[in-house]
This record gives sequence, structure tokens and C-alpha cells, in this order.
Amino acid sequence: MFNIFKKKSVESDMPVKIPQHIAFICDGNRRWAEMRGLPPLMGHRAGISNFENLVDWFIARGVTTITFYIFSTENWNRSDEEVSFLMDLFYTELNKNMKHAIEKNLRYRILGSRDRLPKKLAKLCDKLEEVSAENTGGTVAFALNYGGQDEIIRAVNAAIENGKPVDKESFETFMDTGDLLPVDLMVRTSNENRISNFLLWKLAYAELLFVPEHWPDLVKSEKLWQRVLDEYQKRNRRFGGGKKKNYSGKK
Repeated sequence: MFNIFKKKSVESDMPVKIPQHIAFICDGNRRWAEMRGLPPLMGHRAGISNFENLVDWFIARGVTTITFYIFSTENWNRSDEEVSFLMDLFYTELNKNMKHAIEKNLRYRILGSRDRLPKKLAKLCDKLEEVSAENTGGTVAFALNYGGQDEIIRAVNAAIENGKPVDKESFETFMDTGDLLPVDLMVRTSNENRISNFLLWKLAYAELLFVPEHWPDLVKSEKLWQRVLDEYQKRNRRFGGGKKKNYSGKK
């Protein structure tokens, strides 16, 4: 699924294809810091800087939904020091996002189970979603304590409790991501070529883009943002279809 943005491409007179939903796996924060002789935790701080400018840039170009994978269900296996640092960082940044949501008319969504989150962070997630629920300028989602398999399992159990058969559309109502558009383009940084349990349901027909830059470099670079959109222009999405061919050998 994509928008046909009004802007014409430089190379041709064809309209520019703009993905409606871009999902980022924000990888390489610690490696970015280590390469610069900084404490690894400083990479996380660098990775969240300039975030709002990135969001505004993509929204201005026709993207309607942006999802960021910032903490997985597996990330609890990291050191207590790192996990505590990240939870405090998320709380601080989500507080800032409250103002951003109001100023830019953006709807914020927090994906994942909140059971293990610190209580004050879980309450802030609820509040951010509540105050921005009616905003119409675009959707920003954070996958926080999120795992694609965990989301599907929780949705299955909720559907069982509901006691009625489901189809694709009704099943999605039980999912964290049920109200989000399918992902058109997934971008992962830091030369890692995996999807790592991210948005498994919504990635069904997504285009995948793996880039060498670490996340703190991508989040600050308009040049790299443009490269993401340029790469999407090269993709020919078929959704299982394509030109009809004669596979039987008969004329």
C-alpha cells in the first residue's frame, strides 16, 4: 500500500510513491558509542536525539504511520544497569512527545505488554495514547516491551476468551497493532539482516531494507531519510500477484 505523492521525481515525470507505513528497527546504538570511545549507554541517548525532526520530515512527505522498535521482550536479558537507564530514558522522551503530539496533531501508540514496565512509565504510555487519540496528522508508534510472537499469542488468548470464531479482520481487533496500517517498508540499521520478532503480522507483505549505518547516524541524517524513500521507489510490489503467464506450456 502506498500514497501517490504530488511531488514529481527528478528523474522522471512519474509521481513519487510514498509508503504509508514505515517501520524502523533502531539497531546499533551501543556499537555507535563504542566506535567513538563513549560509554555504550550514551549510544541510546544519541539514538533518541532528533527523533521528532525525523518524524516531522517523513510525515511532511506523505508517510502517515511510523513505528519504532525500541525495546523488545528479549531486551530484558540485558544488564540491570542498561534496562534501568532505558526505562528512565523512555519516560523522559515520552513526556516530551506529549507536547509534540499536541503541536503536530499526531496520534501516539505504544505497542507491547505493559506488565513488566515500571508503573510510572506504563501510566505515561496510557496518558500519551489518551491525549492524542483523536489527532489526525499522522500516527507514531513505539514498540516497547514488544515481541511479534507475544502479540499474536496474547491476541489468540483474547479471541478464545471472546468465544467467537475470527477471520483476519476480527482477529486484528485483539492485537496491539490492529488499528495500524500494514507495514509498507521496514528499515533496519547497523548491517543486521533479520526482522527479530518485529511486527510479524503487519510485515506480511512489507518491503525490507537493511542499511549499514547505525541508528544514531540515520536518525540525524536527512540525506539518509531521503535515501530510504528513494529505495522504496525502486521496489515493484506485487502482493502475490504479477503479470499473467502461461506456465502450462500450451499455446
